[in-house]
Amino acid sequence: MQPRRFVWARLLFTAVAVMLAGHSIAAEVLDKDQDIAGTTIHYKVILPNGYNRAKAYPAVLAFPGGPQTMDTVDGTVERNWREQAERLGYIVIVPAAPNGRLFFEEGAKVFPQFLIKLLSDFKILDDKFHIAGVSNGGLSAFHIAASYPRYFWSVTGLPGYLPDANPVRVRALAKMCINMYAGEMDTDWLESEKAQAAQFRAQGFIVQFSEEKGQGHVMRTLEGPGAERLFKQFEQARHGCGK
Repeated sequence: MQPRRFVWARLLFTAVAVMLAGHSIAAEVLDKDQDIAGTTIHYKVILPNGYNRAKAYPAVLAFPGGPQTMDTVDGTVERNWREQAERLGYIVIVPAAPNGRLFFEEGAKVFPQFLIKLLSDFKILDDKFHIAGVSNGGLSAFHIAASYPRYFWSVTGLPGYLPDANPVRVRALAKMCINMYAGEMDTDWLESEKAQAAQFRAQGFIVQFSEEKGQGHVMRTLEGPGAERLFKQFEQARHGCGK
């Protein structure tokens, strides 16, 4: 028969372990999939250090570039988002294009249901996201932001800009912070972003545009520690022009 002191100690340890498992876990990247509107969408979720399910966190919906496959999801997770999200206390969701259909084309049909699902699965601060993306992901971010503006504080392209920028879609971005990055040597994207940034500013929008010196289409200045700049802009949006 075990001593009573030992039994109580073991029970206390078990109770504490269960409590901690339910409320706070180490940082990790989750692999998830969800059926939305008859389409399966695969995505990864970066959780911050000390993640607590009961706490509300700021969140970023980030799109990968290129064909927007899980390989490109993995790439942008590690290059642009994981390090700073874990450190600064953000949830970041990075989806792959459903059935290979890009998010600024037919893949957009999973919205806004996908956003609603994320809001039910995670406690998102103020029920609004920042939305961002790389290249085709940047086009996707602007496209979804203009289509469903009520869900977003800010929109960021690295690089990226609004495709099909008709007056209705442009006006939809009016209350968001707009952040645009382009590499100095990525001349086509650079000129497109410069022109659109000027158009937005002429209408009174708050736009931060950065020409990344010495960079091409893939901007190493926004990877790893350099990605902290993105998160600083997210914080500014939530406390300023995104309201």
